Amino acid sequence: MTVIAGEAPAPKPALKVYEHAPSSVAFKKLRKRILRQTQEVVSTFGLDQLREDGTPQKWLVCLSGGKDSYGLLAALLDLQWQGGLKAELLVCNLDQMQPGFPKHVLPDYLTALGVPHKIITEDTYSIVTDKVPEGKTYCSMCSRLRRGILYRVAREEGCDAIVLGHHRDDALETFMMNLMHGGRLAAMPPALMNDEGDVKVLRPLIFTAERDLAKFSELCQFPIIPCTLCGSQDGLQRMLMKDLLDRWEEKRPGQRDVMFRALRNVRQSHLVDEKVFDFERL
Repeated sequence: MTVIAGEAPAPKPALKVYEHAPSSVAFKKLRKRILRQTQEVVSTFGLDQLREDGTPQKWLVCLSGGKDSYGLLAALLDLQWQGGLKAELLVCNLDQMQPGFPKHVLPDYLTALGVPHKIITEDTYSIVTDKVPEGKTYCSMCSRLRRGILYRVAREEGCDAIVLGHHRDDALETFMMNLMHGGRLAAMPPALMNDEGDVKVLRPLIFTAERDLAKFSELCQFPIIPCTLCGSQDGLQRMLMKDLLDRWEEKRPGQRDVMFRALRNVRQSHLVDEKVFDFERL
């Protein structure tokens, strides 16, 4: 394992995130909307509670190099700068040694921002490509390996949580996959505790639409690093769910908004699960 650490904070890194962004009214509205939604998640679900000793939490912010994680980092730095977030942030990228991965991009970007960061190098690429049969998707094994490494790094760094860039559309796609293939009603929660009970998983962007993050990333000119592992495989179940939701959205604009509201409006007595509602006591 190789670790590269950066510990030289520069003033106002939140403002540096936007140094290439336009000064247009449209961008200001987009930035404001993403910040408002992120702050709503943090406050609604109590993500930023102090530790028992009264000190701020420490978050391991996972930066993959994709649009969502860049948007996550920008929103958290912005909230922190404005005083809307107490947590201490440590940015972490996991270099999985995929062929052609531009190793310099993220260290250069984070150093220029002046945020504390770590680049962890682990050859999960070879493990995944060796263990997964030809024609099968890599996502499941890749995700498990990546998550295990991030939990370990969080413990080593004394972090209370790992923070991920999953957004509203990720939650809906996961819900559809569980509904149609898993036989259960489940999506992505804004916060959960790991099985060991020592590290939380937080998703501050869970109210934010993917289209907003895509536009935000484009306007901020983030140095995007495409995934050449799972992104190179066609026919992934998640992509099929995304296509299905896209078709519904095309026929009925606002469909994703309605579906996401349903995830926040659960009527346990109108389901058929005796474990979540005591029908015998009716």
